[in-house]
Amino acid sequence: MPFDPLPPLNALRAFEAAARHKSFTKAANELNMTQAAVSYQIKQLEDRFGDALFVRGVRQVSLSEAGARLAPQISEAFEIIRRSFAEAKGEADNLLTITTWQTFASSWLAKHLGSFQIYCGDFAVKLDITNQTYDSFRNSGVDVAIRTGTGNWPGMISRKIMGFDYTPMLSPKLLDRLGPLEKPEDLLNFPMVAPNDPWWSTWFEAMGVDTSSLERARGPALSTQHIHGVAAISGDSVAMLTPCLYQDELSSGTLIQPFEHVELEQLWVWLCYPKEHKNRRKVALFEEWLFEKLDETMPNRAV
Repeated sequence: MPFDPLPPLNALRAFEAAARHKSFTKAANELNMTQAAVSYQIKQLEDRFGDALFVRGVRQVSLSEAGARLAPQISEAFEIIRRSFAEAKGEADNLLTITTWQTFASSWLAKHLGSFQIYCGDFAVKLDITNQTYDSFRNSGVDVAIRTGTGNWPGMISRKIMGFDYTPMLSPKLLDRLGPLEKPEDLLNFPMVAPNDPWWSTWFEAMGVDTSSLERARGPALSTQHIHGVAAISGDSVAMLTPCLYQDELSSGTLIQPFEHVELEQLWVWLCYPKEHKNRRKVALFEEWLFEKLDETMPNRAV
């Protein structure tokens, strides 16, 4: 069967409005068009249809027999489109999709999202856990991203959440087994998570410790700080972690921070979203809640 393209949608809109109002003038007012433009669009449709759709009177129009057959189906089609659009838009408006990386999601965000749902009970929240770059979500239905970097992303609004400060942490079980741990160089006698990570060298150098032995340090090489934290909590290794992301573990004694010194990475954590998302209510409410909750739960975060 040969493909039969749709009639021009502008012509169908003009016909539907004129059929409903039984007036070209009222249809023109509704569609913000001139009466002449409505008449032209309907004439195009009639030429395409091959028959008159309206009977033109001196001061009024009425549907022809053909137009009366066509009008209910066109009106129903436009109503389906209106309803489908409203439903899809309502679903989008009521779902906030956040993309972030594993460590922040597990260590902080997931713990507090319940309070956001109380704060804004009319929103459902979807978390997208990925380490992809910030621009990967621009056309993927994601509303906001939490990412690390410089914050200078074209077309984006970026607001600094926290800095990546870091210091060694370990389980008291590991300390009991391999201690004592009285000075920074004693850490070289402990298994370390990712011992060749630059954070270890930077931290040790700031403490005046010779790092030449790090190449021979014992310990696994893991990929994310979240996994590093799991390894430290298990009592297997010392991990270089960001204190504000492990406040609960430090408070409960699950982890110990043996030395006060904390180094600061030159990358920051940002809330970011495309400029065109700025006026979305759900984005504005999440941003407001996020920084209030951060101030409440991470008052000493590096910013």
